[in-house]
Amino acid sequence: MILDQLRRRRGRALALAAGILVAATSFTLLTATVSTSRATTVGEVRRNARSAYDVLVRPPGSQTAVEEQSGRVAPNFLSGTFGGITMDQYRRIRDMTGVDVAAPVANIGYLVVGSSVTVDVSRFLDSGASRQILRLSPTLTAGLGTQRMSDQYVYLTRRALTSAESSDGLFSSDTLEAGRTAKNTRQYQLKGKYDVCFYFNWDKTERTRFNTELPLKPNPIAEDLSGKSAFDRDLHSMMNCQSGQDKATIDVWTGYPVLLSAVDPVAEDQLVGLGGAVTSGRMLTEKDRPWVLSSKKSVHGQRDAYIPAMLSSNPLTAGTLKATVERLDIGDPDKLPSELGNPTAHSFVRGLHGTPVGQVRADLSQGYRKTLGENSFNTDAYWTVGPVSYRTTSGGELAVEAQPPQKPSLWVTNSSEQPFPYVPEENQGEQYRKVTKHAATECIGRGICDGVDSGRLPNPFVHLVGRYDTGKLAGFAPLSDAPLETYQPPQVTGADAATRTALGNQPLKPDRNLGGYLSPPPTMLTTMDSITALTKSRRIPSLQDKAPVSAIRIRVAGVSGVDTASRARVNAVAGRIQAAYPGLQVDVTVGSSPAPQTVALSASAQVKERWVAKGVALRILKAVDTKSAVLFVLVLVVCALFLGQAALASVRSRRTEIGTLRCLGWSSGEILRLGELAVIGLVAGTAGTVVAYVLGQVLGQPHTVVKALLVLPVALLLAVAAGLVPAWRATRLGPMEAVRPAVTAVGHTHSVGSVAGLALLNLLRVRGRTVLGAAGLALGVAGFTMLLATTLAFRGEVAGSLLGNAVVAQAREADYLSVALSLVLGAAGAIDVLVISQRERAADLAVLRATGWTHRELALLTLYEGIGLALMGGLAGAVAGLAGVLSLGQGVLHGHLLAVTGAALLATLTATALVSAALMVPIRALSRIAPVHLLAVE
Repeated sequence: MILDQLRRRRGRALALAAGILVAATSFTLLTATVSTSRATTVGEVRRNARSAYDVLVRPPGSQTAVEEQSGRVAPNFLSGTFGGITMDQYRRIRDMTGVDVAAPVANIGYLVVGSSVTVDVSRFLDSGASRQILRLSPTLTAGLGTQRMSDQYVYLTRRALTSAESSDGLFSSDTLEAGRTAKNTRQYQLKGKYDVCFYFNWDKTERTRFNTELPLKPNPIAEDLSGKSAFDRDLHSMMNCQSGQDKATIDVWTGYPVLLSAVDPVAEDQLVGLGGAVTSGRMLTEKDRPWVLSSKKSVHGQRDAYIPAMLSSNPLTAGTLKATVERLDIGDPDKLPSELGNPTAHSFVRGLHGTPVGQVRADLSQGYRKTLGENSFNTDAYWTVGPVSYRTTSGGELAVEAQPPQKPSLWVTNSSEQPFPYVPEENQGEQYRKVTKHAATECIGRGICDGVDSGRLPNPFVHLVGRYDTGKLAGFAPLSDAPLETYQPPQVTGADAATRTALGNQPLKPDRNLGGYLSPPPTMLTTMDSITALTKSRRIPSLQDKAPVSAIRIRVAGVSGVDTASRARVNAVAGRIQAAYPGLQVDVTVGSSPAPQTVALSASAQVKERWVAKGVALRILKAVDTKSAVLFVLVLVVCALFLGQAALASVRSRRTEIGTLRCLGWSSGEILRLGELAVIGLVAGTAGTVVAYVLGQVLGQPHTVVKALLVLPVALLLAVAAGLVPAWRATRLGPMEAVRPAVTAVGHTHSVGSVAGLALLNLLRVRGRTVLGAAGLALGVAGFTMLLATTLAFRGEVAGSLLGNAVVAQAREADYLSVALSLVLGAAGAIDVLVISQRERAADLAVLRATGWTHRELALLTLYEGIGLALMGGLAGAVAGLAGVLSLGQGVLHGHLLAVTGAALLATLTATALVSAALMVPIRALSRIAPVHLLAVE
């Protein structure tokens, strides 16, 4: 009986089988894609959720207004924090239950280390001159700023420069040269020779000793510079005096700010593997402490204090020197030694006319690398900087608030009012941070420091025990990299074309401006025991005295990612710290991710930098769970109702047959048998297995064979489940009701003046059929709307960070596939019902054709009915979809209302076009059948 029915109704059976095949294959592949997408997303999050530390503890008030509003932390936040957490608080936090590693950072301040950039100017020399002078006029470019530097000179003689010492032993020189002697210059000779560099480099006053005309020898104490600015270019003009053949270099003297910070060596090695980054010397140890050298062993003849430290081998500040080289017109070469060896040397050289002969370029990093060969540094002063202040513009962007220019007193010693040497020129540029000077008690040359007090203890010397390379540190997941400001400078690029051009299409890097937007991270590390030797105040204790720790980075024991147990452990430790010290800022950094942020530095400069969004991983996991659940339910409902429509339409097409069987005595149980649907489901499932395997291979799905084999049971289950309700309805039909025509006469007649009017009347006459046809399309559009809104909400929830963007990119394929399939299945259901409906009304159409209607008019009638049906279903689905989205929470549509509404309307028009195109097939088929044949069948 079942096989006979399938043979007799081959078209209907094949249509139903095709529907089951499409629905089962789509459901299996879609749910597999959604599951795979979720697993991929969760795997991506778990792989990138762990950064260097899980909890960050900062001083009170360190959270900015921007951070409170957006949950994003500026990448350069640590550089503006100097103290705020006490050593007792640090020790208690370190000993708390659940803390695996507690690594403190105590920023002390910036030291300015002097060095020089050597520029080779040999190619600009006059090969035939016995004596000559070249002038270098350099300009420094760093980031978005350009500064004019001091002119530098090189004096090259082909005569030998010799050494000598004054009779009193106070002065010695290795730049002595014999030259033509004039009466007025004899008094400036040392053992018959002129010091050709001293008066230009160390004494530009042009005054004789005690303002008298007594014979003058070079003074070991440099000129009085009080009242001079540290940025006076003339003050920093220097001359290199060299002898040789066609080889000459110029040393451009400059300074490098080096941020000195204290760390716990053991904890730092455990946290980031600092010991493995040592390139020379050794790693700091917990036994390294300050020590004092006796006056007998000190080169200064006094008791000197030393602190141990390590220096980074990487220059963390950037800048490029570009200079014009001039060959000076010196006149008589024989007179040069006397001109350079008397107090008027400075005026003489500056008055010489120069001829440009070329240009040179040099990288400032050369000078920093020279410091790596030093073993100790002075700490006569250090400088601290404040944080950057931001404001939100009217357009919702962030802008930096500028600070007043630096005060001249910032670069002057407290004791002698002399300007500090080697002050970087960039400090004259734009200021974004407040800079504060901390001067030590200066004791060098005094023998003892009793009675001398500048506020701090006498300055210790930094003794380097090793160098380290930050590039050798173990890397962390790049998508969840929490700020490691102890070792990494911020990553900043131009946000618009104008800024990128101004930067030379290079990233913006920290320069030597202490008040600049980007501050270099710590470059020199010492031990926690050395803090007091640097910051101890003789007067009123400062914040650095009372609470020297700037931040504590904590790794929690037993944490492997963002699983429930790990999150609970991290939250427990953070809770204990917050409960013990409510004033401290405690942040859970596990699951954070860099998030691009545009910042306006000025009206003409905008940059993009990687801020850090907190809690990204947790938001992603929550959002992906919500999205996966919605996708699964909607795909299941769309597929199941699509099959339900097909089965219901199949039963409706067999009303007469069912009524006949009932008249012949068939019982309700026999009518309810689902064997026919089961056979169709089995055949469709077998074919779907093959199709699913092929599609799975094309889409790159893992475990394709297993997922393809699932199509068979799913198809069988869907076929039987979809046929339950229609078959049950068939058993409820009485024999006479079942054989009654599907379209019966009505009690009222209406005059119709157009084909479109008749189409509308037909839709209203058979409301059940109309609702049935529109329901599938409404369901498809509603599903499309909800899927699209959910997908957009998911992306809006997690996008914006590097980790979130990666997750969105990976989930895009499953999202698009789900959204598209929901619309296609809904349209297919509506088309199936319309095709069955046209077959039911074949006799009606034949009567109209027999009474004179043309094929074109009949086609338009069918087309108008399909368009009306599609529009009713599509618009109802759009409204239902928006209502469904709102039921999930108004936040889902936040920022996407117009997009989702427009997409729903577009889906309605698309579905209408699909339905209209599909109706061409039955219209063409009916036009080939003669009316007499259709009426005979009726």
